[in-house]
Amino acid sequence: MTSADQAACPYPFGEADRLELHPEYGRLRDTGRPARVTLPYGGEAWMALNHADVRTVLTDPRFSRAATVGQDVPRVVPMIIKKANIGFMDGAEHARLRKLVAKAFTGRQTARLRPRIEEIVDGLLDDIIATGAPADLLEGLAMVLPMHIMCELLGVPFADRDRFRDWSEVVRTMGDTYTAEQYATATNELESYLAGMIARRREEPSDDLLGVLVAARDEGERLTETELVQFGVLLLIAGHDTTANYLANSIYCLLSRPDQLERLRSDPSLLPTAVDELLRYLPLGTTAGVAQIALEDVELSGGVVVRKGEAVLTQAAAANFDENVFADADELDLARTHNPMLTFGHGPHHCVGAQLAKVEIQVAIGSLLRRIPGVRLAKPVDEIEFRYGSMIRGLVALPVTW
Repeated sequence: MTSADQAACPYPFGEADRLELHPEYGRLRDTGRPARVTLPYGGEAWMALNHADVRTVLTDPRFSRAATVGQDVPRVVPMIIKKANIGFMDGAEHARLRKLVAKAFTGRQTARLRPRIEEIVDGLLDDIIATGAPADLLEGLAMVLPMHIMCELLGVPFADRDRFRDWSEVVRTMGDTYTAEQYATATNELESYLAGMIARRREEPSDDLLGVLVAARDEGERLTETELVQFGVLLLIAGHDTTANYLANSIYCLLSRPDQLERLRSDPSLLPTAVDELLRYLPLGTTAGVAQIALEDVELSGGVVVRKGEAVLTQAAAANFDENVFADADELDLARTHNPMLTFGHGPHHCVGAQLAKVEIQVAIGSLLRRIPGVRLAKPVDEIEFRYGSMIRGLVALPVTW
């Protein structure tokens, strides 16, 4: 089957509804083949939805991310990716950059960070408890913890966190909320800020992640100036925004399901598998991932042949509910042990900070339930508000009491 054999359906399928995946994803996934979609910008593409196809597209070198840079490829947002960062590189070029930053995010390094994460979480909970109920866990905990950790890793002043939040708000928002000019301004301001930080690291070397990357550029000629800046942009926005919203959404999910919350309270040893299951169960992105371009013909499930030059998007959230891989996939099972979720991607582009994000979420949820055992939502579930018009699902606020 080729693109000529399958009619394309308009995409996105509709506005993201809280933490619910649009039912069209499941219907199309269960056909056993990729779907053909028409995107708002750049034309038609294939969408991989089942677990096997998403893994293939993410790992097979015949699919290229670098081929999308600067090109009018199928996409949901109007902005064309014009600058390559590690997320839009292939092969040896990608491996060269990933090797430099991966050392900061190994399991051993993450374990070394755990005491500091616990210290920060306890301090934030001290403030929440002292202020008293009701409290907003989005602003008081979820948004602060990942930014604090990422700022410390990069050596960026935590006092500037509000500026980063403002910039990331614009960068991750789609639709008519911000203009192309506002997007360009936010991106340029963030890049200029990081360029200034890089310049200071040259004058005053440091052992933080940004300082290490600068040294790799200046002494080994392995990183260009653009690569350094784009690294910082990616780590600050992805390392903060995605973890913050996953943490808040996970807490909301548990508080809105008293039976699951009680299960975790009564058996804290479930925390690692519970966090993995929440990461599988809760979709974060409001649309499919960025397109990749086929460098040659590739056959996917159902005999679908993606022709050379065609674009393919991946929908990991739909793949995480593939019944061929996950038993009772529609059920939230905090004790699930077989969980090859694709939330953090797969293969060469698997999220380098995945282990750090998991530890942050584990510590935050575990400490919250231990320190405030009676925590509960301060409003009925249907009155809890979610943001709209963003590429990331997230709450407006997470009001709790105890």
